[in-house]
Amino acid sequence: MPLSEHEQRVLAQMEKALYAEDPRLASTLKSTASAAGHGLDRRRVAIGVLGALVGLALVVVGVMSQLIWVGAAGFLLMVLGGAWAAKPHGRPHLGVVGSEGRRPGPGGRGGGGGGGGRGPKGPRPTGGGSFMERMEQQWDKRREQGPS
Repeated sequence: MPLSEHEQRVLAQMEKALYAEDPRLASTLKSTASAAGHGLDRRRVAIGVLGALVGLALVVVGVMSQLIWVGAAGFLLMVLGGAWAAKPHGRPHLGVVGSEGRRPGPGGRGGGGGGGGRGPKGPRPTGGGSFMERMEQQWDKRREQGPS
């Protein structure tokens, strides 16, 4: 249903206020909304629900005719139809969020200072080479310090 002229004006005012108050959030929301495409597609939902209903009918027919394989096929079709209907049609964009709550930019670095969420870059521990050795050293230090 299209918005009325009044609703469009109010929406435009809200967008301007959002840009004025927090431009970074507004640009993030705008880029996310334009690139998302993760919603449910009506055709996909209709096909999935139809498949689930046909599967349910096969389960009922399988039970009535005492043919286990028909009921099992119907159950499988029900599950697959439900999964097909619930699956978003776009591919999700998963990624790492930096310490400032931003995703890394296209180059893979922390989009303007997030640092990928790895914390401060300090010197590496000199004693011990492997990850497990460093963890064991930290564990030993904690045990030596005793309960706090």
